[in-house]
Amino acid sequence: MYPDTSWAEELNCAVTVCDSDGIILYMNKKSRETFSSHGNLIGKNLFECHSEPSQAKIRHMLATGESNSYSISKGGLRKMIYQSPWRHNGIIAGMVEISMVIPEELPHYIR
Repeated sequence: MYPDTSWAEELNCAVTVCDSDGIILYMNKKSRETFSSHGNLIGKNLFECHSEPSQAKIRHMLATGESNSYSISKGGLRKMIYQSPWRHNGIIAGMVEISMVIPEELPHYIR
């Protein structure tokens, strides 16, 4: 039912995929490394490790299909976070989060 994720395994950003109930289905190598202090999270519910406001945002995205993006500073690194629902046969089936380290000064181009 789910597509092959081998393309993401060695990607230089963290990729985490959950189903529509918040159960983590997949974490690529970078994601597993990022959250290694929490143990194996595959099969766990991501709502258990998020605040109420974050849970509400995730539920909203799963209900509406809207995406969310923001940047954070954590551990001396600046990261861009992109979260978006994924679909199976046109129906929202869960959410993907991509987290990538970005430079402090990020070029911006108008094209």
